[in-house]
Amino acid sequence: METIVAFPSQPALAVAASSAVFPVRRVYCVGRNYADHAREMGFTGREDPFFFCKPADAIINVADGQTGEMPYPSRTSNLHYEVELVVALDKGGRDLTPEQAAECVWGYAIGLDMTRRDLQGEAKKQGRPWEVGKAFDQSAPVGPLHPRSKTGALDKGAITLGVNGEGKQKGDLSDMIWNVAESIAYLSTLFELKAGDIVFTGTPEGVGPVVAGDHMVGTINGLGELHVKVV
Repeated sequence: METIVAFPSQPALAVAASSAVFPVRRVYCVGRNYADHAREMGFTGREDPFFFCKPADAIINVADGQTGEMPYPSRTSNLHYEVELVVALDKGGRDLTPEQAAECVWGYAIGLDMTRRDLQGEAKKQGRPWEVGKAFDQSAPVGPLHPRSKTGALDKGAITLGVNGEGKQKGDLSDMIWNVAESIAYLSTLFELKAGDIVFTGTPEGVGPVVAGDHMVGTINGLGELHVKVV
């Protein structure tokens, strides 16, 4: 088959302690899924989950033992970190029950939903989409995936983020407003989920800015550490 341009490379995530990789189809993100973070963003109460997307090629794949490098993006002076549990699906479907959704999870990783907060804030004020704030190039550093068959289901455990050795975010996976299975089930009523989809599941309170030269370290119990430097 003749192609007009070359097929783009397939984004993929490393798998911990393995030479295997996990090809990524779509990247979904759950918004305001920790109560304390929702409050710091000006919202209260348990609203229905809502979602936004990042392009798959926004991923920075950070393998075991590596420090990922994220270029400081254009058109912003307020780049924020948001540490999150990322779940990877090896199957999907439509209108899943939470029990069915839980069985779609192949593995887990630590991710950063990097955000041009000033551009996102301006888009919100004008009633415009969030893509310029959330879906920019290299906005999704993700560490290696750990198979659920080894970790078990992650429904509790500490999640933290530090910048240059100073603690910034601290929470527990059990603090999610909508847990992993509930979020995936709800998402499946909006989109048909498929193998290769990944889901960022929300961030705890304490989001804030970084600048070039800053070193971020995200941790989740059972998943080790994710190191990312802003360059």
